[in-house]
Amino acid sequence: MVVQKQQLRVIAFGAHPDDCEYYFGGTAAKFVTQGHKVKFVSVTSGDAGHHQQTGPQLAERRRREAREAARRLGIAAYDVLPNPDGRLVASLELRETIIRLIRDWNADLVLTHRPNDYHPDHRATALAVQDAAYLVLVPSICPDTPVLRQVPVFLYFQDDFSRPYPFQPDVVVVVDDVWERKLLALDAHESQFYEWLPWADWGEEQPPRERVERLRWLEDKVRRVPTPAVLERLRERYGHERAAQAVHVEAFELCEYGRSLARDQLNQLFPF
Repeated sequence: MVVQKQQLRVIAFGAHPDDCEYYFGGTAAKFVTQGHKVKFVSVTSGDAGHHQQTGPQLAERRRREAREAARRLGIAAYDVLPNPDGRLVASLELRETIIRLIRDWNADLVLTHRPNDYHPDHRATALAVQDAAYLVLVPSICPDTPVLRQVPVFLYFQDDFSRPYPFQPDVVVVVDDVWERKLLALDAHESQFYEWLPWADWGEEQPPRERVERLRWLEDKVRRVPTPAVLERLRERYGHERAAQAVHVEAFELCEYGRSLARDQLNQLFPF
């Protein structure tokens, strides 16, 4: 049985500003609403994620967008590391930076990408975070930062990649009640969702100018249809009637390198 702490401390690592919001924003908002502490970390500056801007100017713009997204979600902290976008490697230096961040936050839950992903920055972030999982306990590693006395629970964000194996949902969270907060957090990243992604991924489709229409357009772009595996977990956790009503869901897979929990114990750490 898991003894529920009065206040959980959660840290999420995305490769770029906007990744944590996209994969975890709704669940983060629910943690915050219940008084838990949440921190986002963007492992790169995002200085390459645009078709017109680049370099320090874009990096500063994306830092501002991240700060605004954090304000809209109500999360405690949002770090944007200075590593260059599109050129991240899972170096020893990066691993030790992540170890220190996890220790400094005294994390109970750590979330990141899976290591099989289309973007090399996502893969490098995932590998560095995975490799930190056991080492947060080792005193001689990063001795300048006090060690944790228990390995946190490490979880992966959901993705759609199937090789070497598809995403396996271990915990699912219905985020309908905080969906507008998540949507507004994504909306804060104007450089991405209204400029870069339409140009790079969405066939140069231009978003509407009017505010309400623009948000509904964005909602349509970022809505994720639950997979059969996610639906199965939804029914297990919420029951068939509630699962059938759910529209917006976030799902996470347990990383075996962190603390191992049975599914019912894991659900207790998502006390919604």
